[in-house]
Amino acid sequence: MGKNVIRISEADAANNLASVLDRVSAGAEVVIERDCRPVAVVKSPEALGGRLLSESIALAEAHAKEMDYEPTMDADFAADLREIINKRKPRDLAEWD
Repeated sequence: MGKNVIRISEADAANNLASVLDRVSAGAEVVIERDCRPVAVVKSPEALGGRLLSESIALAEAHAKEMDYEPTMDADFAADLREIINKRKPRDLAEWD
């Protein structure tokens, strides 16, 4: 393992959450254990791929300005997208309560 892995008890994690997060921010991976068995791993999120929607919109607007015209959506694609949106079902968040 090339990473800095720190093992701590559940009680230590609960009592020192700020310290745990400081260590994770510094690049460590923290394994939280209960009765000497790992129950959770706290680590920095991996770099997310892609770009933000706002970045995509800005790029599209810049491209439209360069091309000197506004691109239009293909009619078939627009119809498919409309169908997807209309068939969308609300999320059931009951289990989260």
